[in-house]
Amino acid sequence: MRAIRVATLTGPDDVEIAEVDRPSPGSGEVLIEVAYAGVTFPELLQTRGMYQTKHELPFVLGSEAAGIVVEAGAGSRFSSGDRVAAIPGKGSFAEFMVAADEQTVPVPDEVSLAHAAGMPMNVLTADFALRLRAQAQAGQSILVHGAAGGLGSATVQMALAMGLEVIGVVSTEDKAETVRDLGATHVVMAEGFKDAAKELYPNGVDYVFDPVGGDRFTDSTRVLAPFGRLLVLGFSAGEIPSIKVNRLLLKNISVDGVAWGAAARERPDYIAEQWDAVADYVAAGKLNPAIHATHPLDEAAKAIGELDSRSVRGKVLLELKGE
Repeated sequence: MRAIRVATLTGPDDVEIAEVDRPSPGSGEVLIEVAYAGVTFPELLQTRGMYQTKHELPFVLGSEAAGIVVEAGAGSRFSSGDRVAAIPGKGSFAEFMVAADEQTVPVPDEVSLAHAAGMPMNVLTADFALRLRAQAQAGQSILVHGAAGGLGSATVQMALAMGLEVIGVVSTEDKAETVRDLGATHVVMAEGFKDAAKELYPNGVDYVFDPVGGDRFTDSTRVLAPFGRLLVLGFSAGEIPSIKVNRLLLKNISVDGVAWGAAARERPDYIAEQWDAVADYVAAGKLNPAIHATHPLDEAAKAIGELDSRSVRGKVLLELKGE
């Protein structure tokens, strides 16, 4: 079968299209014919050896995908013909992939496989951040950095589905339009976001969702209301910020790490539990990702490179079998 493989840690331009053996499912696993694969920020980092999870070279790239089960291993809860999405961690940029049952979720008929491929990592990360880590409640407010990106846009949709007021932070007017289309309560520009947010919410917001880091971090603490929480998800700006902890003390605010992947590895039941928790939102179309671009498999380098350019508005996909 055809697959995208990482053989050298020299960046997305050097990923290769290779013929590799089609995998076989073991006990409690499924073989999935991949319809679409989602392109995520970890893939970009993995091509450079910068992601916390390391794989022995060469390896088939790809963290998530959606498709049809073509073979179920002994004891699997899935059957041939099931529409599913899965988060195997690697191997999804291929015509077929194997995923464990606990990494696999059913896709309702109302949801396209293209949209399903763009959901798992971003939707479950957003749910983990808002429902499980922040324990956010309807009527509260959240400022979302990188609101037009794959993770940011999923978080905007999740927060709105949960009844929160959302301020989306973006860097361009095109991205602002994308976030407005998602239904965000307010949209502000990254340049000067602190003053814009304080004008909208003079007493501050309850949460800041930050997958960006860098020089936005300090101003993010300044827009929090007393007892507010800054949710740290990553550092796409490339710089890991630091903070003088007296800022936390003076306003009774906190900075919370949100590492969904680490939690899911420790709790294999997390994925199914979370998918059940958001199932109504998914079926109702409240979490359908905006699709920025869809590329064929042989354009994987270009697709991953789009994330590097920080120009993405929504989700980037690779199309394999399609629908």
